[in-house]
Amino acid sequence: MSLKFSAGDLTIHRIVEEEGKFLPAHDMLPGLTPEVLAENRGWMKAAGALDDSDTLILAFQSYIVKTPHHTILIDSCIGNHKPRPGRPTWNMKTDDNYLRGLAAAGFSVGDIDYVMCTHLHVDHVGWNTRLENGRWVPTFPNARYVFDKSEFDYWTETNAKAEVPPFVDSVLPVVEARRAELVGNDFAIDDHMRILPTPGHTPGHIAFTFGRGKDDAVFAGDLMHSPIQTHYPELSPKFDVDPVQAAKTRRSFLERYCDTDTLCCTAHFPSPTVGKIRRKGNGFVCETVK
Repeated sequence: MSLKFSAGDLTIHRIVEEEGKFLPAHDMLPGLTPEVLAENRGWMKAAGALDDSDTLILAFQSYIVKTPHHTILIDSCIGNHKPRPGRPTWNMKTDDNYLRGLAAAGFSVGDIDYVMCTHLHVDHVGWNTRLENGRWVPTFPNARYVFDKSEFDYWTETNAKAEVPPFVDSVLPVVEARRAELVGNDFAIDDHMRILPTPGHTPGHIAFTFGRGKDDAVFAGDLMHSPIQTHYPELSPKFDVDPVQAAKTRRSFLERYCDTDTLCCTAHFPSPTVGKIRRKGNGFVCETVK
């Protein structure tokens, strides 16, 4: 299981908070037929993406990207001390997996210059904040937090109708601490980081591309959750707000990076998680890089 990669003048670290069984494949991917699962079960199990009970295996992780000028954290995972009754292993979690992973990669919370979120779902914002004297404060005290404005606006509206706990405990405290930047698709950092709009999973979902003059690496967020979606880009998980748009975005993304040297860094594929997109029939495959 590799936790460190290089691409161009970038160094990329994975900080894995959790990896294991998530949901039954047919539950998570409503369009997955028994025939398609049977046809793909062998390689999925060999890739560590499916267990013997047809449950999908997912990783939950952040990436840290070292550019020549900045240290950037992408998607801050699940977090501790947060009420998540829908997922018992996340509910009021108190383990030190994440902070130990950060330290093992050679980083402290003070080293991070930017925290960038592909979207604002529960498992991508959790370590944005931590509990200190009964208050939620930014975990990374020196970082600017980058949120897509349309994504932030969507969750602001949703939260106004009924409270969205991850937004309340992991996003709004960052805004209140004046550490947030609400950005559009033209946002960039130096000549090393750009935004690629990838709507569908959520309305303002974005991917981040890194590299000087070309995309040496792309961070796909929840554009895809499982390797089977590279073979069948039309398979949208039940979590996609707009499954039809998500499927179109997925195929467009895979076409864009197919047969290039761009390192595709996925949010949830099982270890080693990172690969290069290659064509396979009417679909694609993410050939892992170890």
